[in-house]
Amino acid sequence: MTPSFEFPTSSAPARLSDAERDRVLEVLREGAAEGKLSHDTFLRRMELALAARRSDELVALTADLQSGGRWSKAVFGAVGRVSEFSVSLRRAWQGERLPKLLFPAPGPYPLRIGRDPANGLRLSHETVSRVHAELVFQAGMWQLRDLGSTNGTCVNGRRVTGAVAVADGDQVSFGRMAFRLATR
Repeated sequence: MTPSFEFPTSSAPARLSDAERDRVLEVLREGAAEGKLSHDTFLRRMELALAARRSDELVALTADLQSGGRWSKAVFGAVGRVSEFSVSLRRAWQGERLPKLLFPAPGPYPLRIGRDPANGLRLSHETVSRVHAELVFQAGMWQLRDLGSTNGTCVNGRRVTGAVAVADGDQVSFGRMAFRLATR
């Protein structure tokens, strides 16, 4: 028999502590990270955990996610650290091989980057949008802003939404074109 995760609403006051709810939310996050829950199931159970009023409701949400204990946490932790190391190693290896993109002289106007010939930096590649991003010097630091490009702007492997501070040595990509920022 499959347990039902629908809880009747009642007018009884909430009796759960934040700590109890936080423990259940963490078990649900771990279950999703380990592939034990689909995305939709994870979201639904999170909603139910936040709406639960009794401890038994929380227990029902995690009953099928029995933790493997310290051993499984240690294994998943080790795998996570090895994965992070390989990403860092790849980034370091590629960083020195990327072409340099020199910062322009600081000025009042941003440096527009894209395929359009009117941009200050024209990148002729099909994955670069016509007006892709801009680099601006504000408050004593450089900021890179994506301008709604189709294939995205990334800094050090992370996609930019809005503006992000950049510095000498950062890896930036516009679509599939990648560079290492440099002052000279």
